Amino acid sequence: MDDREKHEQGMKIRRAVLGDAHVDRAQRNKNAFNEEFQDLITRYAWGEIWTRPGLPPHTRSCITIAMMVALNRGDELRMHIRAAFNNGVTREEIKEVLLQTAIYCGVPAANTAFHIAGEVFAEMEAQGDSRR
Repeated sequence: MDDREKHEQGMKIRRAVLGDAHVDRAQRNKNAFNEEFQDLITRYAWGEIWTRPGLPPHTRSCITIAMMVALNRGDELRMHIRAAFNNGVTREEIKEVLLQTAIYCGVPAANTAFHIAGEVFAEMEAQGDSRR
């Protein structure tokens, strides 16, 4: 697959996971400074890794949530908690992932993650999205 095909495949999975609104916003915010970065993450994160057949998207979402907790990446955690629902991850499963991070990443990291998850769930409910 060439870079153009990787980008197309990456954009397809990126939209499926993150949603059109998020991707459209990222596309509108592209500029001369960040355009190459947007292309890089679309081709490699989404076109190379998220399209691989070795793990289902559901599992990739759970792993990504745990890694964002471990790395203390609140903005990315918020985005991937919301996106996880597009891959069939439930609130209960997100809770279990966050509980596991308390042991392996530390209680303070998990505490922050539970707070962020609560905010995301409240935002989703306020928007009429009550997926469980």
